[in-house]
Amino acid sequence: MSKFSNWKAWSGKINNPLSNASDYIDKITKPQIDQAQEDKIQAIRERLPVPVFWLLGKTQSGKSSIIKALTGSSAAEVGNGFKPCTRTAMLFDFPDAETAFLRFLDTRGLSEQGYDASEDMKWCEQKSHLVIVVIKAMDHQQEAVISALKQVRKAHPKWPIIIAQTALHEGYPNRTMGHIQPYPYAGGRIAESVPADLRCSLLKQREDFAGMNAAFVPLDFTLPEDGYAPADYGLDALWDAIEQALPLGLRGMLENHIGDINDVYWQAAHPHVIGYSISAGLAAAIPVPAASLGTVVAIQGKLFHSIAHVYGLPLTRQSIREIISAVGMGVLAGMGGRELLKLIPAYGQTVALGVSGVYTAAVTYALGKTLCFYFNRTQQGKALQADMLRGVFKEEFARGSELLRDSIKKQV
Repeated sequence: MSKFSNWKAWSGKINNPLSNASDYIDKITKPQIDQAQEDKIQAIRERLPVPVFWLLGKTQSGKSSIIKALTGSSAAEVGNGFKPCTRTAMLFDFPDAETAFLRFLDTRGLSEQGYDASEDMKWCEQKSHLVIVVIKAMDHQQEAVISALKQVRKAHPKWPIIIAQTALHEGYPNRTMGHIQPYPYAGGRIAESVPADLRCSLLKQREDFAGMNAAFVPLDFTLPEDGYAPADYGLDALWDAIEQALPLGLRGMLENHIGDINDVYWQAAHPHVIGYSISAGLAAAIPVPAASLGTVVAIQGKLFHSIAHVYGLPLTRQSIREIISAVGMGVLAGMGGRELLKLIPAYGQTVALGVSGVYTAAVTYALGKTLCFYFNRTQQGKALQADMLRGVFKEEFARGSELLRDSIKKQV
């Protein structure tokens, strides 16, 4: 008999909460997470590959607007989401501290005479890191910013730096002028179509920051009522610079694929699906089979309840049963099957960990998106059929595998 042919015989060797659909539904709808389990989840969170975007810039330079544009968060969410992390900086976890897969560090001390960046640098040590310097395109009083950036560059010469030149419209000759299309700053150049005063100012700023080995990205993030279209002018160029500096696939994770399900609930739930899915994938990749599968189910339970909270609908046994029936217990048992590979040294533990983590992350992502679809149809009073749920799961599993693969494998 093959080592893999008898699921029940092998499953007794691990803490298996997936012996049948009823047990799994119980653990999802009524999660009972003891302190030991919570400690394991916390340990997983601490291992999450959370990159930090360090925003250096004066007050009102456009730092919060960059966070809103990159994450899709509202002004209120960004304004209320910051918390102190050093004496001179604030931290914004996205989407929140529980499921963060991206962090923003906003330095507050640049307006203070004698600001020393060393404390903020120490906080950022050992983290995937990107410095985004934010300066208004027509502002040349940047001595404090330049001084801080020189400290950063001296201590960490390999950290990538992007200099965002913001509020371009302040350099337009009049209020009636709109943004220049096509985008005239591609490839680091400044086209002749850019107004003379703005062009000279942008070039002078680049001289001021010479020697920093930075990528310059002119942009203008405004409110719709300001009358400038598009309101996120230069966002593609900013994303291109970020992806080149930190090729982590963050744009795919943050730019929510909504397809035909264009509602605020789906969009609000998306970053939580990403965060919990990465956590579940890392739980599966921990080389302790007796612990990780139960931890995965606990994390999936947290995800499901988080989605239910976003939609304002109850998470019932019926809703979970309909999803599991459509998806099939074999998919969930596959997470446990990959746990079994860890028990067989000859298989190659590193390979097993990577396979297990990516598979589990993708399953969790697809389950979360399928639940969103279920709640969306429920809200609209539309009929639900098993083939619909199965189709959503299959599509989102493929997408989750692609989005989360690198985040999981980098940790194995």
